[in-house]
Amino acid sequence: MYLATQIMKNNNTKMKNLLNGNDLMAIGYTQGKILGLALETVKTHFEDQAPEAVLLQLQKVKDQPEAFLDNAQWEELATALIEAANAQQDDTIALVERAGDYAIYGDAYIEDGARQQMDIAMKLPVTVAGALMPDAHQGYGLPIGGVLAARNAVIPYGVGVDIGCRMALTIFDIPETHYTANWAKYKRELIAQTKFGAGEGFKGAGRADHEVLSSDAFNTAPFIKALHDKAWAQLGTSGGGNHFVEWGIVEFAERDEALNVDKGRYLALLSHSGSRGLGATIAGHYTHVAKELCKLPKEAANLAYLDMASAAGQEYWLAMNLAGDYASACHEVIHQKLVKAIGGQVLAKVENHHNFAWKERWNGEEVIVHRKGATPAGKDVMGIIPGSMTAPGFLVRGKGNLPSINSASHGAGRQMSRSKAMAQLSKADLQAVLKASNVTLIGAGLDEAPMAYKDINLVMGAQQELVDVVAKFQPLMVRMASDGSRED
Repeated sequence: MYLATQIMKNNNTKMKNLLNGNDLMAIGYTQGKILGLALETVKTHFEDQAPEAVLLQLQKVKDQPEAFLDNAQWEELATALIEAANAQQDDTIALVERAGDYAIYGDAYIEDGARQQMDIAMKLPVTVAGALMPDAHQGYGLPIGGVLAARNAVIPYGVGVDIGCRMALTIFDIPETHYTANWAKYKRELIAQTKFGAGEGFKGAGRADHEVLSSDAFNTAPFIKALHDKAWAQLGTSGGGNHFVEWGIVEFAERDEALNVDKGRYLALLSHSGSRGLGATIAGHYTHVAKELCKLPKEAANLAYLDMASAAGQEYWLAMNLAGDYASACHEVIHQKLVKAIGGQVLAKVENHHNFAWKERWNGEEVIVHRKGATPAGKDVMGIIPGSMTAPGFLVRGKGNLPSINSASHGAGRQMSRSKAMAQLSKADLQAVLKASNVTLIGAGLDEAPMAYKDINLVMGAQQELVDVVAKFQPLMVRMASDGSRED
């Protein structure tokens, strides 16, 4: 229609007085270098020709540039059109322009860095919902204490490096007086039955066994299968960083029917650790895969995700679940050893994990919920939220709060970075706090000093709508890695 109109309007009129950029855009050219080249070609070779004929030629060159490569007049434009068509497309996935709203708990205790990371996570095109727990602080990609529900996608760094890191609590029918009277035995067995430190593992007859080592998931990928021996050696170890095994007293203010534990104070064993070298290697590998497949803007690069319908997404999902099962097995081995060494009747066990992704329903839709340093807190789901080596921890029961995506904090959360704690705190500071709290410490670096953490009581106060407190745990004897090391 446009060409017919131009023909009638411009018949027998000089081209130089008629064609401009708007004319060419009307037949499909777009603003830019090629439009300029087309106009220059017309000016150089076809200025005095009838406009309808030139417009028809311009249309043909645009639609079939390869047919004009041997035409001296149109060759340059045709070549430019072909090169533009074959140019590598920018495959960066655009973020949503405006971040969606998300629930924040303990607003006053959360640093700007964690908020900024959460803001970026909410702009992912796969994001459905998010929440920030009161222990939140800045991490890699998703902040620690961040919860993100995604549509048909899993984010390796949304899970974290220490896949399936968890808390495990064993409650004994042993009175506090027994611990006091046998303090030396509890210390000896805690040292004998646990192993800490980066890269540490058991050798020969010292290795434990567990059904997880026979999992078919070790065949998910060759590099995972190659980790089998390392996983076996590290089974029942705790690694470094903020991981611990500790004796303490758990106090129930009233009987809990679900756990079948009466009101009272009981000796308890609490442990915190994850999937060791197995999980760290899986996390590193699939984060690299995700970044290769999912190109995001620089500020969101660590949130690269894998489509759950893809081979890579399914492979990661199997590997992630293997790492979670392995982390659970590590706790089981540790607790079994210490139960056997100490004796006594076990009244109850509670275990929960973070640094994981779950398939859940939220607002009627199946989503992948990432809890990076956040505790599952669905209706009646049990969890353990520790404070620090001297501060109390809490045995909790979830309320199933929808805005939090059925989540709660996984601890007190750091208020000082590791480097800042090492620079500003002293051994004397640490010893004074330990003495005041009557806590025996075995190992640990200054980066894990209680002063490096937020006040757990304030954190718990900020999430009363998320969990009910069932019992309170007070640490008495804590073992951690001696050097504060982290890498496995």
